[in-house]
Amino acid sequence: MKLGVNIDHIAVLREARRVNDPDILEALYIACESGADQITIHLREDRRHIQDRDVVNIMAHSKLPVNLECSINREILQIVSQQKPHRATLVPEKREEVTTEGGLDVFNYQDEIKYAIEQLHDALIPVSLFVDPTLEAVEMSKELGAEMVELHTGAFANIFAMLHSNLSHSNHSIKELELPRYELETRLQKALEDIKRSAMYAKELDLEVAAGHGLNYHNVNEMMQINAITELNIGQSIIARSVFTGLSEAVRQMKSLTSR
Repeated sequence: MKLGVNIDHIAVLREARRVNDPDILEALYIACESGADQITIHLREDRRHIQDRDVVNIMAHSKLPVNLECSINREILQIVSQQKPHRATLVPEKREEVTTEGGLDVFNYQDEIKYAIEQLHDALIPVSLFVDPTLEAVEMSKELGAEMVELHTGAFANIFAMLHSNLSHSNHSIKELELPRYELETRLQKALEDIKRSAMYAKELDLEVAAGHGLNYHNVNEMMQINAITELNIGQSIIARSVFTGLSEAVRQMKSLTSR
C-alpha cells in the first residue's frame, strides 16, 4: 500500500508565528528518507497553511511524486497547471471549516468539475476526485473523466474514535455520542462496508483508489483489509505523533502499518 504523507500541518505550525520554522522543506526531506511513497499538500484558496512558494519549492526539491490537492477555483487551477504535480486531487473547500469535512459534490458541480479536469488534463496532469464513499459518487467521477478517486474516510474515523477512545465521555456536543455502543458498532460496520463497496466498484470501473481523512495509527488497519485501495494519504496523525517521536520515526511507524 502506498503511503502519501501530508505535510500541511508543518505549514500550520509555521504560519502560527509566520516565520520559517518549522521548515517545510526539511519535513519534505525527512518524509522522503523515512519511507513515504508520496508527498501530499493542499493549496487552499485562503492560504491558511501551504503557500504558493511552498508549492514551487516542494515541486523543485521532492524526490517523490507530489499529490497536490486543490479546489476547482480557476486561479488555483492555473497555479496547479503551471506546477505540473504528479497528480492533482480536487477537493471541496469552505472557508469556515477547520478541515475538509466531506467529499466533493460531483452532482451539483458537474460542469465546474469537468472544466477543471479538462484544464488539468491539458497540462498532462492526472486527476483524482476526493469523494464520499458512495457508488453514485464513484460512477460520476468516472463519467467526469477522473483517473482516480480518493474515498473520504471521515465518517468511519469519527465513529471508530467514539468506540475506541474517551471521546464519548469528553465531548457531548456530538449527537451520535448519545447512541448506545451496539448502535455505534452497527454504524461502524456500515461505514466500512460503504468504503469497501465503493472501492471495489471504482476498481471495476478502472479507477485507481485511494482513501484518506481521519486515518491514524489506531484505525488504519481497517483500511488495510480492503484490497481495492492502493494508497492512503495521512497527515495530521503523523505530524501529531512526530511531536513526541520525531518526524522520521512517525513516518516509519505509519509505513510499517501500511505495508502489505
